[in-house]
Amino acid sequence: MAKTLVAYFSASGTTARVAKDLAAATGADLFEIAPAVPYTRADLNWNNQSSRSSIEMDDEDCRPEIAGTVADMGAYDTVYLGFPVWWYVEPRIIDTFLEGYDFNGKTIVPFATSGGSGLGRAPQRMQALVPGAKVVSGGLLNGRPSKADLARWAEGAAR
Repeated sequence: MAKTLVAYFSASGTTARVAKDLAAATGADLFEIAPAVPYTRADLNWNNQSSRSSIEMDDEDCRPEIAGTVADMGAYDTVYLGFPVWWYVEPRIIDTFLEGYDFNGKTIVPFATSGGSGLGRAPQRMQALVPGAKVVSGGLLNGRPSKADLARWAEGAAR
């Protein structure tokens, strides 16, 4: 039987709320991609070129450490992968997550929350990190979508 995982990184709680609702709406398991060293408010100040997030996003090879692991990634066929959009792409901790598991044969559905941009190049960048997986275009899940809306979106997005 196909199993689904909703994995997410949330800097401010916005993506976490959507991810939890998406998991509930789809009956998926839930995994938080928590940084080993939590981000502070100063770390997330994208207006400061010396902030941690700015430094990470300026370094294509940066891979922030994740605090935990998915117990059995092999059990999942579809992974909904949520994150806030940083610099028009996924945060580097998402790259850490993607490079940390075998996604061959799996479908990855990116979803994001953003104050003003779309997913940008994130799906293409993610596909390059997991060439054996199918990364679909995904979408933005801003606002407070209902569980029914999330279930409908998830069904169409995973195709």
